[in-house]
Amino acid sequence: MSDGAAKVKSIFIYPIKSCRGISVTQAPVTSTGFKWDRQWMVVNSKGRMYTQRVEPKLALVDVELPTEVFLESWEPSSNSYLVVRAPGMDVLKVHLDKPPHMVDNVSVWEWSGSAFDEGAAAAEWFSKYLGKTSRLVRFDPASQVRSTDPEYANGYRTMFSDLFPFLLISQGSLDALNQILKEPVPINRFRPNILVEGCGPFSEDLWKEIKINKLTFISVRLCSRCKVPSINQETGTPGSEPGETLKTFRSDRILLPNKKPQGQVYFGQNLVCKECFTEAKGQVVQVGDPVYVIQQLSSATEAAA
Repeated sequence: MSDGAAKVKSIFIYPIKSCRGISVTQAPVTSTGFKWDRQWMVVNSKGRMYTQRVEPKLALVDVELPTEVFLESWEPSSNSYLVVRAPGMDVLKVHLDKPPHMVDNVSVWEWSGSAFDEGAAAAEWFSKYLGKTSRLVRFDPASQVRSTDPEYANGYRTMFSDLFPFLLISQGSLDALNQILKEPVPINRFRPNILVEGCGPFSEDLWKEIKINKLTFISVRLCSRCKVPSINQETGTPGSEPGETLKTFRSDRILLPNKKPQGQVYFGQNLVCKECFTEAKGQVVQVGDPVYVIQQLSSATEAAA
């Protein structure tokens, strides 16, 4: 095992899919990813997900959870809430106790199933904010299974994230991109769960297996980017950058010359955690944890994408 190749600089949780993230000092690992990550999602009248791709205003929805919910021993009390804010809107409080009602035909990408319905007040709030019929739903890992793509990560699960439970990006990669961009972009454009520092740009492309606090993370696929990184997360305004610049040096044509190009650009590495089903105590990632590289590829052309 090499010395720590990097260390954890920041941890981000996105409780509501496509809304703002929360920076935390530690996060417990569960069978579906970090606790609370993408546990909620805004859906349309047919139960289909809303994301920033279609509703960039979601970028302005601020989400808050009590700090103590990230402790392993936490149990909900009568005053435990998910607090939601957005410009021009009253504060919405969603109780962290599980709601009484489930709804069917909730869908995200290829998956459909049942989810908790967070009720009339949340539905009214998001309908008013987006200007169209909406509901807030909550994933129930006790009754639902959303499996990751078996071609890349067989036997793993996630909640309402796009594809995989964890996304890791290095500060070095962001810095390298920002040196090229006319206007630098912050890390919130890329919505990682784990931001690491102390390694070279795009080191994460080559990491096949890493260890953080005794937990083994396996890289399953380079993260192909949609148009969300080109949406300004402070204003909700779509633009062309950094997407256009990424095409010049992070496209599949350049990184993966042996494969048929699909017009993808890559930034970040998707991960699964080997110990995610063991439910042991101390399965927590903390800011400052060293990152040990156990297995590494010799070049990015070998990476799954």
